[in-house]
Amino acid sequence: MAIWPPEQIESVLDRILLKVQKPGRYTGGELNQIVKPWDSVQTHVALIFPDIYDLGLPNLGLTILYDEINRRADALAERAYAPWTDMESQMRSLGMPLYSLESKHPLQQFDILAFTLPYESLYTNVLNILDLAGLPVLAEERNERHPLVIAGGHAAFNPEPMSPFIDAFAIGEGEEIIHEIVDVYQEWKQSSETRETLWVKLAKIPGMYVPRLYEVEYHPNGTVRRIAPRVEEAPLPVVKRIVAQLPPPVTRFIVPSIDIVHNRIPIEIMRGCTRGCRFCHAGMVTRPVRERPVEEILQAIEAALEATGYEEVGLLSLASSDYTHIRELVEAVASRFGDQKITVSLPSLRIESFSVELMKELKSLKPSGGFTLAPEAASERMRRVINKYIPHEQILETARAIFSQGWTTIKLYFMIGHPEETLDDVQAIMDLCHAVLREGRRICGGRAKVHAGVSTFIPKPHTPFQWVSVDTMEQIQAKQTLLRQGLRGQGFKLNWVDPKVTLHEAWLSRGDRRIGQVILRAWQLGAKFDAWQEHFLFERWIQAFEECQLDPAFYSYRKRDLDEVLPWSHISIAVRPSYLKKEYQNSLSGTLRDDCRGQCYACGILPTFNDIRAKTPAEAWKCPPVRRKTPIKEKVTV
Repeated sequence: MAIWPPEQIESVLDRILLKVQKPGRYTGGELNQIVKPWDSVQTHVALIFPDIYDLGLPNLGLTILYDEINRRADALAERAYAPWTDMESQMRSLGMPLYSLESKHPLQQFDILAFTLPYESLYTNVLNILDLAGLPVLAEERNERHPLVIAGGHAAFNPEPMSPFIDAFAIGEGEEIIHEIVDVYQEWKQSSETRETLWVKLAKIPGMYVPRLYEVEYHPNGTVRRIAPRVEEAPLPVVKRIVAQLPPPVTRFIVPSIDIVHNRIPIEIMRGCTRGCRFCHAGMVTRPVRERPVEEILQAIEAALEATGYEEVGLLSLASSDYTHIRELVEAVASRFGDQKITVSLPSLRIESFSVELMKELKSLKPSGGFTLAPEAASERMRRVINKYIPHEQILETARAIFSQGWTTIKLYFMIGHPEETLDDVQAIMDLCHAVLREGRRICGGRAKVHAGVSTFIPKPHTPFQWVSVDTMEQIQAKQTLLRQGLRGQGFKLNWVDPKVTLHEAWLSRGDRRIGQVILRAWQLGAKFDAWQEHFLFERWIQAFEECQLDPAFYSYRKRDLDEVLPWSHISIAVRPSYLKKEYQNSLSGTLRDDCRGQCYACGILPTFNDIRAKTPAEAWKCPPVRRKTPIKEKVTV
């Protein structure tokens, strides 16, 4: 594909934008975008969200990197998203390359292409974007003339399925590592050394995984025999990166010119979680907990309101009510911004009356929609298995408080398919929904509604359940049929996930390096926008598995041995494998673990980062003190 100058791209855009939906996805020019003179900076980075603009623009991870890179005088960051199918058709018919929104430079002219991978159903879109940019999709086919292709995000904690396409993965948090990547790239670019030298230099950055510097061997039964470095400089394991203290929040958010999924100011009030839910990937990989001071949050809200004109603020975390100073924060937000007619949301509240009290205090700030609770399981036995124990009566007490405060809709989120689950446990979901609706009707009559969202559990890497299997298609369908029959009628709404979508995510999240062949073949067969129901075609993936001579059941239905080398064993989230195994064994006996803010259970996270923790104010780390002065070295067999 020929390299188009920005002027040519802009000229063609003038002709084709009236032929596509939502032209504002492709024009840039939004309030608060940053446009630097192209020739005035040394390094050009394209930040890419591999889905449409509507979903990618509010992504907080890319927003943070956009701010970090553009603070440098020697680099710029611009944005690109996946064009919707109508725009892609126009571009392919004209041979037009994918470009950045800010300067309209084609992606192939950038030095670094940085993808975020928050979930696995975006994988084929990554290949499609590389192809639209005129670049080889396979990393081994790219050379010194091509951009460096990197990726990060939660899905990158198992990088193996995408390793044939990505040059290097940033494992963990990006605020600091992105600068080190740029520095290493600049040093390499000035040296005129080989591309292989760049891989070695990148591998020396803590938290960087360069797939081509590692080899994977398999047993005859298809399981991983070992993962070994090819060169001395490649670390084993690759330990994730964290920032010891959260930097000040971004406040100059880009304001879109079209409607998107989240038109609001996102302020992260804390990072990490100490609850230890055994199914929760995010809770494990984001440890340890770090909090922002109340005044810093208030100043960020004030600055962001001034810079954007938004009327909604989201105070984000995995568990908002676990924030140490949550009541002080809520009271201060209500006091300072109560007369500005803005909406403030506190997602991820715990099931407790305290959460209702918090929302009550925010009523002056127009909280919208229903009240959301996430029991995840409805029987007390299953809550012990997953380590999210909430007494049945506490859920009903919270529901009564919610309805009594004027909310008429409660949204309940559950998972089916947890380890050791039976149909009786699924029946308990229906029983709980009916009990909550009865409480609502007693308090607010026929206006009471219960919306049940039921997803299907997928055992994710780096969690205590990473060794268990996924429910079969037949098991999932039987459980969903039971729920559909039991949650009919006035006052109920039920949402569920297609079992085929669940299996697709399981293959990609639990796969090894060979799954890359399947991803490539599925894309060649037309797979893209797999997260969109109207575009996801299960049969393409089954055909891809068959042509690659791999068994999809091997990745979904097979229970792993506790001593098996897992495809992600060489990636460390700094939580000890022995801790994850112990938690899995606790699940089998129904043994509960309390919140680890009160007692340290030696997961390994704090000793691993004890060196940077010592340099950080104690107020920022909400975990028990570490008594050991040196990290425990646990042997990792990969």
